[in-house]
Amino acid sequence: MSKLVAPHGGKGLVCCLLEGSAREAELKKAAGLKQIEISARAKGDLIMMGIGGFSPLSGFMTKADWKGVCENFQMADGTFWPVPITLDVTAAEAEGIAVGSEIALVRKGETFATMKVTEKFAMSAADKKWECEKVFRGQGEDSIGDKFWEVAEKDHPGVIMVMAQKDVNIAGPVKVLSEGEYPKEYPGVYLKPAETRKMFDERGWANVAALQLRNPMHRSHEYLAKIAVEVCDGVLIHSLIGNLKPGDIPADVRVKAIDILINKYFVKENIINGGYPLDMRYAGPREGLLHATFRQNYGVNNMLIGRDHAGVGDFYGLFEAQDIFDRIPNTGNPAKDLLCRPMKIDWTFYCTECDGMASLRTCPHGKESRVILSGTKLRKALSEGAPIVDHFGRNEVLDHLKIYYAGLTEKVEVKMQGAASGAKM
Repeated sequence: MSKLVAPHGGKGLVCCLLEGSAREAELKKAAGLKQIEISARAKGDLIMMGIGGFSPLSGFMTKADWKGVCENFQMADGTFWPVPITLDVTAAEAEGIAVGSEIALVRKGETFATMKVTEKFAMSAADKKWECEKVFRGQGEDSIGDKFWEVAEKDHPGVIMVMAQKDVNIAGPVKVLSEGEYPKEYPGVYLKPAETRKMFDERGWANVAALQLRNPMHRSHEYLAKIAVEVCDGVLIHSLIGNLKPGDIPADVRVKAIDILINKYFVKENIINGGYPLDMRYAGPREGLLHATFRQNYGVNNMLIGRDHAGVGDFYGLFEAQDIFDRIPNTGNPAKDLLCRPMKIDWTFYCTECDGMASLRTCPHGKESRVILSGTKLRKALSEGAPIVDHFGRNEVLDHLKIYYAGLTEKVEVKMQGAASGAKM
C-alpha cells in the first residue's frame, strides 16, 4: 500500500494518453478530422494531460473553469487550480468547428491529440488583459499601477504569450496520441507520474520534496535540496524540459549539469533527477502553485519554494510565491484542495564569514560577506565571459556550462533584475 500523497482532484491519476491499438485507431480517425495547429505551450499541456501530470484535467478548460481559476483559484466544480489551461483558435477556425464535433490537434506535422469540442468562447483584448492582471500581476516594482502594462507587454513572456493568443478558446476532453520528443531525447529523465510514484514506493519514500529547476544547479539550489533531504525521505530534482525564453540554458545542458552535481555531491539513493514537458509561463506565485499542484500528481507532498520562484523581471515580491500558499482557498475536502505544501526557505547564499552556505535566518553577517547566487546572475556572467565569483557553483558544473557558452554563435542579452542582483537583500 503506497504511503504517498494522493493525486490531485480525488480521481487518481487521470491519464488521457492512448496506447497500442487504441492509439492506432485514433490516429487513423484523426487523419480525417479538421486539423488545428497548436502552440508549443498547448503541446506541453496536452502531454501533461496525457501522462496524468495535470490530473484531474482531461481536456482544455471551459469559460466557467477559466473564469473561476483566474478569479478564485478554483474550477467550476470547486477543485483548486492556479492557472488557466486553455486552447486558442482563430475566429475563422472557430466558425468551422461545431460544438459536439471532433478535431485533430497537430504541431509541425505531428498529431498530438483528438478533441471533442464542448464549448467555444470569445477572448477579447479586454478578456486577455483581465487574465494577465489576475495571473501575472504581482507585488513587485514592475507590477505597480500603470507600470505593469508599460513593462509587461514588452518584457513579460507570459503576458506577451497571452496577449498574442487567438480570439477564441475552445474547450473539451482530449485523447492524447503523442508524448513528442521527450521519451527519446530524455530517456530516464522524462518521467511520468506513475513512474515517479513507483520509484518512490520502491525506495520506501512517503515524505517527498521537489526542487523546481529552469536553470543549472548552483550552490543555492544544492543547499535547498540538501535541506529537504535532511527532513524528507527523498528529493525529486524536477527540471522543466519544455521551452524557455531566449537566453535561458537548454534542457539537455541543464540535465547533464544536474547529473554532474548528483554524482559527486549527493547520496544518490536520496535523489532522483527527473524532467517534465511543460513550457515556462513565468507566472511567479501562480506558477509556484502550479508546480505544487502537478508535483502532487507525481507523488510529492512538499514543494521547495525559495526566493522569486518562477519569477521574471521585477514583477513579483521576493517571497510572494511562498505567501500565496496562505491565501488560496481551502474547502476542507482533500479531493478538491491542494495537498502538496510549500517548504518555505529564506534567501540563501554563500557567506565568507560563516565559511559555508547560509540564509538570512542563520547568518548574522552583512551583505559584504555574502555571495549572492541566482540563475540569472550566473547566465549573465557566462554569456558575457565574465569571471564567476568564488563559491557561486561547483567547478565541475561551471566547466560544463562554459563549454556550452563557448560554442554559441549568437548570444542573447541577459537582463539583471533586482531579485537576482542582491540589491533587494
